[in-house]
Amino acid sequence: MLGEQRIREITHGILAQSRADQTEVSVIGGDSQLTRFANNAIHQHVAEVDVQVRVRVVSGKRLGAASTNDVSREALERTLEMALTTARLQPENPDFRSLPSPLPLPPLRAFSEATASCTPEQRARAVALICGPAAEARLSAAGALETSIEEYAVANSLGVFGYFPTTLADLRTVIMGQAPEGGSGYAAAAALDIEEIDAQAIGREAIHKALRSRNPIDIEPGPHVVILEEYAVDDLVGYLSYLGFGALAVQEKRSFMVEKRGQPVASPWVSLWDDGRDPRGLPMPFDFEGVPKQKVELITRGIAREVVYDSYTAGREAGKSSTGHALPAPNPSGPFAWNLFMTEGDASRDELLTSIERGIWVTRLHYVRPVHPLKTIVTGMTRDGTFLIEHGELTRPVKNLRFTQSILEALAKVSRVGREIKVGRSFLEDFLGAISVPALRIEEFNFTGTTEF
Repeated sequence: MLGEQRIREITHGILAQSRADQTEVSVIGGDSQLTRFANNAIHQHVAEVDVQVRVRVVSGKRLGAASTNDVSREALERTLEMALTTARLQPENPDFRSLPSPLPLPPLRAFSEATASCTPEQRARAVALICGPAAEARLSAAGALETSIEEYAVANSLGVFGYFPTTLADLRTVIMGQAPEGGSGYAAAAALDIEEIDAQAIGREAIHKALRSRNPIDIEPGPHVVILEEYAVDDLVGYLSYLGFGALAVQEKRSFMVEKRGQPVASPWVSLWDDGRDPRGLPMPFDFEGVPKQKVELITRGIAREVVYDSYTAGREAGKSSTGHALPAPNPSGPFAWNLFMTEGDASRDELLTSIERGIWVTRLHYVRPVHPLKTIVTGMTRDGTFLIEHGELTRPVKNLRFTQSILEALAKVSRVGREIKVGRSFLEDFLGAISVPALRIEEFNFTGTTEF
């Protein structure tokens, strides 16, 4: 870690030298350690220390940006000059108003000493709790356990300065069986504190699915009742945020929120919001412009409500202000909601299955891609634990299926919500953030093809 004092020296040095009308400096630092395993054995320990310094300058209505991971004085001076040169070459942006002015930044502590001090030996012991039982079951475990210290800082020439250190622990595994029976299972967890991650439970979950998914059967594609586990819901919610919850997408009329705000877009069971300060996720108190993050209600009991703003998109609409959702500059995609939460329900796993005569249980989704952003249609495949539901019980494994489905239409057909919440890393894994969601029962989900496995 550079630490707050060194980052102040970097940011204030650049601000003092800049000849632009306004200047912004953001710093993203990380000290990451990764233990990777495959075939029931650790094959790699990796440690990486990196820092990115991004400079954005404003000259009249022209903006320029440049970045570096060299924090020497000479490199920082070159980066500033590059940003100034870029600004001179840009056309004027008539919609740009100003960089943000400083606002109070309430303190937020989200730092785990256990994560920060985690050693390769400790990660290896956690991995052994997965690989050992997998080998005993004649399965093959692969995956990774990452622990990291991260620090974020933003400063600008109007007086903004924010610094936030935090930690992250992230464990994921896929456990697979041997041919010809096959079978695979997936499990994962993310938290600020590595002591909150139960590696043994993660291994048991993936092993159980791998054993249960052997010798899958074919099933006809088409509309089916489904139960989506939290991992699958995570993917859909992340893509929904990407497609429609940013103000720039609304302003460019490529978001469903253009016509749907204030209207029902999902089942009354569904409430979704973004809250960067909620400690249940992976919190961050301010965005990459140094604006405090606000809680934004996106969907409330099925009704489309609000979208998230950065300072640029807020400046394009009368009466709007940034909600604290700017991404690092330069950013052509606009603001993004990356601390998402969905309201839990009251159903246990067994209760989600109740009364389903025939349906499909989906562990997670794979290779999801947008098809029609305005209609929120995406396509992808199921993976690592897909099962047939018959008469209210999980019965046989099925071969994976391709789906082509509107996310909003799926959320409109939610009939039951699980009572457990799982925290997964945000759609934007390069930055802090999380998606915290329950499992969902959906009365119709459209499968359009099958796979061989």
